[in-house]
Amino acid sequence: MRKSPSNLHRKNTDTPLRTLRIRTSRSCPTASGLCASGSSTIPARHYVIASLCTVPRSRYDSGVMLAKSILLTLFLLPALSILSLCQSPPGNQDQINLHSRMAQQYLQERRPDLAIPELQKLVALNPGDVDARSNLGVLLFFRGDYKGAIPQLRAALTLQPGLSKTQALLGLAEEQTFDLVDARKDLEASFPAIQDRKFKIEVGLDLVGLYTGTSDLDQAAGVIAQLTKAYPDGAEVLYAAYRVYGDLSGASMLRLSAVAPDSAQMHQLLAHEEIREGNTNAAIAQFRKAIAIDSRLPGVHFELAELLNTSQDPVVKKEAEKEYRSALAIDPEDEVALSRLADIAVQRGDVQEAYQEYTQAVAIRPADSDAKLGLAKVLIVMNQPDKAQTLLEETVQLDPTNATARYRLATFYREKGRMDDAKRQLELYKNLRAEKDKLRAVYKDLLIRPAEIKAESPDEK
Repeated sequence: MRKSPSNLHRKNTDTPLRTLRIRTSRSCPTASGLCASGSSTIPARHYVIASLCTVPRSRYDSGVMLAKSILLTLFLLPALSILSLCQSPPGNQDQINLHSRMAQQYLQERRPDLAIPELQKLVALNPGDVDARSNLGVLLFFRGDYKGAIPQLRAALTLQPGLSKTQALLGLAEEQTFDLVDARKDLEASFPAIQDRKFKIEVGLDLVGLYTGTSDLDQAAGVIAQLTKAYPDGAEVLYAAYRVYGDLSGASMLRLSAVAPDSAQMHQLLAHEEIREGNTNAAIAQFRKAIAIDSRLPGVHFELAELLNTSQDPVVKKEAEKEYRSALAIDPEDEVALSRLADIAVQRGDVQEAYQEYTQAVAIRPADSDAKLGLAKVLIVMNQPDKAQTLLEETVQLDPTNATARYRLATFYREKGRMDDAKRQLELYKNLRAEKDKLRAVYKDLLIRPAEIKAESPDEK
């Protein structure tokens, strides 16, 4: 369904095309968030987590550590315990056991800086130990030694391919060292397999940053689409979506202005830009230029009619009606244009015409909740309350956020003695109104009032 221009329009505070680099605040979590059972006993394969995460700031610089989401998930890799070293050469076993115990001791003492040399010795003694390399790479990464972490993480992947979290961490390390080609490759390969919410968002947004850095906006939009589908309540994801889609819009506008600067589509686009700025009369002029070039341009008559219909001037209202009928001449199945004509008929008191047009709109698209609400209102005027009630009930099923339908249903139920149902609908109505008021307050500073639309004087024409 088309969206009509609002009487209040958002200020355009962004430049058309920007480079998006997503970064999140980064810190080290506590061990309490890593033991789901709440037990103080930490399994051997997870001792690295608790030891690293409880390091005081005075001993370990958490400023160079990456996001909590990474730390919470990375260690949950298969076979991470550095104690499982049964494949090591027999002659080195005593030394391996010693360095393993020392590494564990230092980590328990919250000294990963001392544990790292022990792990390095373990890797030197047994280069094929995936666990030792993984743990060493992780500790170096969170210490901020990305160049040192990369060969360890890469070796772990060579020894055991398919470690998606290890590959993602490798990609992040490569990004930190400005190896953006390999970073992109590793993040692309690991992103689909990551399941943990926080880590997937971290990796996805870093990948989006890499794409936007090279103006690959279509690729960035693909990642954003996956993230918004998986995490529709993620504030950082929604903000990134706003930025990426804004960049796509700006880039499309620039391309269109380059390849077809005098096209009907360019004038239609400019009309929308004028609407965003509240320049309604300038927008009308752009729509009319588009129509002059191509009178059958899809959507242009309807969009002009929607803008004209916001005016309180009767002459302009008549022009809006004419544009809605032009839209219907091009597309007789345009049920939204029919509903708008029915709205105008109601305003001038022609109930019968409104009834016919609303009925036709509902027949074309039974799922149009606005058309059903309009028809219900007309049926109330025509003293057919039972039919109106049925349509109102269908309206709230199609659109549970329709406050008007909720209020009218509450009135019907109260008149019929259905007090519980009436009370429920009235509560829902109040909640919806409160939410709308809250949103209005949030957007108050971002809205501007458009210029008033008036009929042109003969001289202006």
